[in-house]
Amino acid sequence: MSLLDKVKTQAASATAIAKDAAQKGQAKLDALQAKRAADVLFRNLGVVVYGQRTGRAAATADTDVERIVASLKALEAEHGPIDLGAEVPSD
Repeated sequence: MSLLDKVKTQAASATAIAKDAAQKGQAKLDALQAKRAADVLFRNLGVVVYGQRTGRAAATADTDVERIVASLKALEAEHGPIDLGAEVPSD
């Protein structure tokens, strides 16, 4: 194998490693962005439900809940199940 062939092989290997690292980094970024989006949706859902439970709900509360739940389902369809592992503290 000539020196030029060795250099080409090493360059191809380095390129493949760099592409793999970039794909893994992008996957982590996508997962983080999906988690942040879910956190915002869950917060908004909590606000609407709290308003319903305390008698201070907007007239659009039921529609808002349906819209937020639909957004959460779409997020799960695109990124996989949302981790609901956070425990709600008891009183």
